[in-house]
Amino acid sequence: MGSAANPVKSELRVLRKMATKSLPTIANGSGGLSRYLEEIRRFPMLEPNQEYMLAKRWREHGDAEAAHELITSHLRLVARIAMGYRGYGLPIGEVISEGNVGLMQAVKRFEPDRGFRLATYAMWWIRASIQEYILRSWSLVKMGTTAAQKKLFFNLRRAKSQLQALEDGDLRPEHVQSIAKKFGVSEEDVISMNRRLGGDASLNAPVRADSESGEWQDWLVDDGPDQEQLLVETQELGRRKSYLSDALSSLNDRERRIFEARRLAEDPITLEELSTEFGVSRERIRQIEVRAFEKVQKAVQNSARLETGDVA
Repeated sequence: MGSAANPVKSELRVLRKMATKSLPTIANGSGGLSRYLEEIRRFPMLEPNQEYMLAKRWREHGDAEAAHELITSHLRLVARIAMGYRGYGLPIGEVISEGNVGLMQAVKRFEPDRGFRLATYAMWWIRASIQEYILRSWSLVKMGTTAAQKKLFFNLRRAKSQLQALEDGDLRPEHVQSIAKKFGVSEEDVISMNRRLGGDASLNAPVRADSESGEWQDWLVDDGPDQEQLLVETQELGRRKSYLSDALSSLNDRERRIFEARRLAEDPITLEELSTEFGVSRERIRQIEVRAFEKVQKAVQNSARLETGDVA
């Protein structure tokens, strides 16, 4: 019997150990990134049948060398996606490294018999890993915590490009109004976010000043989703919604009401309002909220483990 029954944790440990020892790293200094990009170009791209056989070897037999080939052949994809997240004031080397972690997660979960290419499936994991890293690194207090504000955070540049509002400085009032309406945020949020993200370097700048290495924009990936990517993302969103729905069923009526009002609502209800509604103190409401969150978190994690077979 193949290693499809192997614990997922064991597989991920193999991938991470292999990546630490074998994957190229980005050295400090101005030339570190250029050397890294040159190095990853040496890894060959895979034909569909090669990718399929390697994925089968990894999934069914735990072949670490097969996984290594899958990972290294997609390092260029990670670099292209990571370049799209420049300008957040974070070292590009760290952004790429986080993207590589997402790539390893994708390789771990990739099912070749579904008929999709690994690149299509991996794009979601790479972006998710990078975005989580950026959100951890930026101050959520300053940035805002609503879903709409986070969406604005990652999509403001594209919105400005569509409006042909790429000049430096503040946005024109009509552009501010249009973007605020599109993302469901206030005009003040748009102005503040634009100023904080306004330190972007030009994408027309050369990768290296001493050679004809091309411009940074050459490394950008087309963010327009194709049908396969949309399907993968829709399936993943549906899976997460299913986890959450099942988790909410573990709460009693009062816990569910408080959890949804405090954690899932676009405009969370205050502790004071809920304390009045239930006739208890604000501290009691806070305790119920914390307990409900812990129960939901545990239930979601258990559902994910059951689906992936990670039942240590």
